[in-house]
Amino acid sequence: MTPRKLGPCEVSAVSFGCMNLSHAYGPPQPREISERVLRRALDLGVTHFDTAALYGFGMNEKLVGEVLAQRPDNIVIASKCGLFGRDGKRVIDGRPESIRAICEESLRNLRAERIDLYYLHRWDQRVPIEESVGAMADLKAAGKIGAIGLSEVGAATLRRAHAVHPIAALQSEYSLWTRNPEIAVLAECRRLGITLVAFSPLGRGFLAGAIQSPAELHEADIRRTMPRFQAAQFAQNAALLAPLGAIAARVGCTRAQLAIAWVLAQGDHVIAIPGTTKVAHLDDNHGAGAIELDAATLAELDALFRPGNIAGERYPPATQAENDTENF
Repeated sequence: MTPRKLGPCEVSAVSFGCMNLSHAYGPPQPREISERVLRRALDLGVTHFDTAALYGFGMNEKLVGEVLAQRPDNIVIASKCGLFGRDGKRVIDGRPESIRAICEESLRNLRAERIDLYYLHRWDQRVPIEESVGAMADLKAAGKIGAIGLSEVGAATLRRAHAVHPIAALQSEYSLWTRNPEIAVLAECRRLGITLVAFSPLGRGFLAGAIQSPAELHEADIRRTMPRFQAAQFAQNAALLAPLGAIAARVGCTRAQLAIAWVLAQGDHVIAIPGTTKVAHLDDNHGAGAIELDAATLAELDALFRPGNIAGERYPPATQAENDTENF
């Protein structure tokens, strides 16, 4: 696939989100499974791996650091601060001293002297964004990080941050059933020369069609708390999968490939970071990079998944309040 710009680097348009291996969707995967998936991603030509201090409360960073310790020079590893685990609890803390401390932990976990791309995972709204980004700029000046990113912020906050230090990437949930970036940040990223890194491009697995019922999800799976995966909303959303499958069959690809190809078609400044715990799914996702969708197919998908057709919010109210992204 043709590489795409990510800060000062070029990376695979379909990159890899590492969270699933250690966090949020049930128990952490056994080491041999996680290592197999990561090494297969390298074999496929994936050159960008996304992790965070939060994922497994450091466990995911350690996994990535150990498995990719002897990685080729062209591999970009991204991690995140501002949202992490302490004493078994999830903490949002964007104070400069916290950002510095978490960066040092991440460097140790990743077995690295520098983190290629470092995001503020969540904006701590008790701290001006200028202060948090200023602390990250200091880390960059010290050689601790290579580029600065933000996650789940809106266009106004992005502009404020970018005025302090150039922002290389904005990470946001973006998929056929989560179109929020189209309100403002997709265009703002293009205007400012920022890469939009789309997480959950498969709608947390929903768009691939593999989840038959939310009841089958593990009791520790974060999706059990999400409105779109509650029984009534899930049933309404599931009605979209048959027409999605029909379009995929016509294009000659899987539903997962179609969904990722749609994300990539939204601009050459967009990168997708699907995650998985299965090599077969990894191979399938990677194939999306070779699919080009014509204007008629893109319009058909846009109409099928227009925001008014989706039942339920992305997150429960408390989690939704933590995000600065624009909402329909």
